[in-house]
Amino acid sequence: MIGLVVKNTGSWYQVKAENGVLTECKMKGNLRLLEIKSTNPIAVGDYVNFEQNNDGTGMIFEICDRKNYIVRRSSNLSKQSHILAANLDLVALIVTVNYPETSSIFIDRFLASAEAYRVPACLVFNKIDLYSETEKAIMSDLEQLYNELDYPVFKLSALDSESTNELLEFLKDKTTLMSGNSGVGKSTLINAIAPHSLAKTGEISSYHNKGMHTTTFSEMFQLKKGGAVIDTPGIKGFGTIDMEINEISHYFKEIFIKSKHCKYSNCTHVHEPDCEVIKAVKNKEINSSRYQSYISMLKDCDSGKYR
Repeated sequence: MIGLVVKNTGSWYQVKAENGVLTECKMKGNLRLLEIKSTNPIAVGDYVNFEQNNDGTGMIFEICDRKNYIVRRSSNLSKQSHILAANLDLVALIVTVNYPETSSIFIDRFLASAEAYRVPACLVFNKIDLYSETEKAIMSDLEQLYNELDYPVFKLSALDSESTNELLEFLKDKTTLMSGNSGVGKSTLINAIAPHSLAKTGEISSYHNKGMHTTTFSEMFQLKKGGAVIDTPGIKGFGTIDMEINEISHYFKEIFIKSKHCKYSNCTHVHEPDCEVIKAVKNKEINSSRYQSYISMLKDCDSGKYR
């Protein structure tokens, strides 16, 4: 039978068959022997072939071809990736200007990974009801920056149902991965737009205004107006993987466009003469924070650093 993986707890997978029946499944041992360099060979959003056991559980013996997926570095010290989700129409990064603060480097790493895996992305600013005037101004600047780069931006409070209507309409009939730092209100937002989800929520730690992990596994929930969202554990850093140094500039839209006019075809946009990217940064045609995010990714790639 073919089914859709709608929940992954690490050792068990909940698979939804074409008739809507849910089956708790294990992964067949020989799947682990395949050349899958990820900590989770099967991800939420995967279509799989499975067979029923006599006790009502199932055994997954094949992963169907994926149209796409998105990964990050594994949180452990291995050189493996972690697949966040598969077969996506969109990734939505939930960010907060404060309570806690989402760094621009985190945002840009996430967007670069979405570009690398060819998954459209949008940004969702949450907790706007809590922001001071200064924080609202920061949000406005970020909104302008990413809108100019053709990333849709939404501003809302997960506690105000009316403010989520525009986002809900945008997500209609799409399968969307929702991700973000711990504490940005991702699970609260999912509860608001997918009322049957009961995604687990938590409090903000007073220590450095950081979020605490609440979601411990990945799960897919159906939306009010059609489509689905995939909830994943909150992440503190977004380490990229499987990127060559000379590829990273391709995943920053504005840097890639300017790089076509550099004097050297292998320009790294760091120190070379007649570099159009460096000129564009100096002339404020490329945002300096975006450029610094690019440089940070170059350094991580060069040193093999994991986050």
